Amino acid sequence: MFPKYDVIVVGAGHAGCEAAVAAANMGSKVLLATMNMNTIAQMSCNPAMGGVAKGQIVREIDALGGYSGIVTDHTMVQFRMLNRSKGPAMWSPRAQSDRMLFAHKWRMMLEAHQNIDFWQEMITGIVVKDGRAKGVQTGMGLAIESESVILTNGTFLNGLIHIGEKQFGGGRAGERAAKGITEQLITLGFEAGRMKTGTPPRVDGRTLDWSKMEIQPGDENPSKFSYNDTPKLEKQMPCHISYTSNKVHDILKTGFDRSPMFNGRIRGLGPRYCPSIEDKIDRFADRDRHQLFVEPEGWDTCEIYVNGFSSSLPEDVQYKALKEVAGFENMKMFRPGYAIEYDFFQPTQLRPSLETRLIKNLFFAGQINGTTGYEEAACQGLMAGMNAHLAVNEEEPFILKRSEAYIGVLIDDLVNKGTKEPYRMFTSRAEYRILLRQDNADLRLTPIAQKMGVQGLEQRMERVREKENASFKIQKFFEKLSVTPDQINAYLEEIGSSKLKQQVKLHGVLLRPHVGIDGLREVLPEVEAFAQSYDQETLDLAEINMKYEGYIKKEQEMVDKMNRLEEVRLSDSFNYHELMSLSAEAKEKLSKLQPRTIGQASRISGVSPADISVLLVHVGR
Repeated sequence: MFPKYDVIVVGAGHAGCEAAVAAANMGSKVLLATMNMNTIAQMSCNPAMGGVAKGQIVREIDALGGYSGIVTDHTMVQFRMLNRSKGPAMWSPRAQSDRMLFAHKWRMMLEAHQNIDFWQEMITGIVVKDGRAKGVQTGMGLAIESESVILTNGTFLNGLIHIGEKQFGGGRAGERAAKGITEQLITLGFEAGRMKTGTPPRVDGRTLDWSKMEIQPGDENPSKFSYNDTPKLEKQMPCHISYTSNKVHDILKTGFDRSPMFNGRIRGLGPRYCPSIEDKIDRFADRDRHQLFVEPEGWDTCEIYVNGFSSSLPEDVQYKALKEVAGFENMKMFRPGYAIEYDFFQPTQLRPSLETRLIKNLFFAGQINGTTGYEEAACQGLMAGMNAHLAVNEEEPFILKRSEAYIGVLIDDLVNKGTKEPYRMFTSRAEYRILLRQDNADLRLTPIAQKMGVQGLEQRMERVREKENASFKIQKFFEKLSVTPDQINAYLEEIGSSKLKQQVKLHGVLLRPHVGIDGLREVLPEVEAFAQSYDQETLDLAEINMKYEGYIKKEQEMVDKMNRLEEVRLSDSFNYHELMSLSAEAKEKLSKLQPRTIGQASRISGVSPADISVLLVHVGR
């Protein structure tokens, strides 16, 4: 009935979709198995992509040949570049998407791929032979053969939904939980745990008074995520901001005795950086209000997402409290918020390729690894898909360094440190964030992806070369063009910068704080004439490279120093207990995690600099 596949992907959320595309784009024959073909790429929580550090990840996925950026550009209703007031290392793109269009576009792109087949059914187990994943077992008793398996089960593994004192099995509202896989993995020796996430109520936008809320429009000149020729956003929908109040908090507190979070029914830890509204009130008791982002679900629906009001309180308490929020006085609710508990597996049980240590050619990606967020899941799916293809073809795994991508930071954090709560990416987690900006992800990663054998990157590589050349030309223009005091002093005085006393090169003026190419275009006709030949992103890239050249160079030197440790390989089979000079904790951690390199070993908690010195001596360095 089925051919033998190279890769079977279990689950068609953000991780599963990217995993299927990544393996297929490298030439593997892929089966994407899902319990419901109608919920492929469903935005289970907020209808948005990107945000702080997450936006960088989406751009990295795109640079590596993934589809998340393309789908977002085709389906967004609003775009904002966050943190523009801060340095460029912090700039983070974020888009509000049309929920239904997003899922539809993803499915259309998947169905257009000749290397991807689909199967709708619950997968209840993995076929394991001689310590290798060799296929999957379905709920109807079918065995489907493959050379590798990627599990991207999201919140479905023994999922349990909580609303007040009610609880029922489910992986998402209206969908059943997945059974069997956790139980099998435990018998194979895996360590499982429970985590929790939640979602807020959805309400009827026709019943809200928008005049009582602050409007939050998109950027005047919206950018996009993909480096491809995706559509430019011509029309945008606004989001709005409202606030809770002490009265809202008092009403919510009346349900605390029935809250599954406070009465012990929820065992899993929830996301620290996206707490429920009851958690916020409990943890931040001194705050008399909390911000709510009132977000549209799409162009053609009145459904509204109340971002910041995630809750598992009884539905009547949620309803009464929301009615006291400004603009929500006549609100009608479509559905209450809820919490969901699900199984996950400590990611320290994985290799940096996301292959499990216990079973060869079995990969985990997404929330099964303890992460939270579409973007974190999608990038893991992409890496697991590429590495599953490489494993099937007995090639070396593809592992991004911390200095190469936020994706590298995320996976390195997970496999070396593990996580006790849903992991979320922030710019502060990356020690080389000046190098890992959202504007240069294509320059960093597209050449690597092409070298890895990702198909269909010819046009992307041509754009990379053009962008590099254009940035170089812009820099040379500023280094050569001179400017006199009478040309520019009025502008400098206006922005509070000291006046020129003599003719200087424009490059030196650009290095000043508050001076930018956009401002210089307005006062110097020759700059305006030159800049018209280039798009805004290339101009931004050139400006950043010029302004931050010293910082970029210093950070690159740090990377080069660290990479020397990354090049010192360690054997997978080495017995660390034989090295008497190692601390007891280092022996235990190194034996358990089996790092590939000295660099990876140095980032394992409990392994001290003294332990690293012992390892370096042992390997002859």
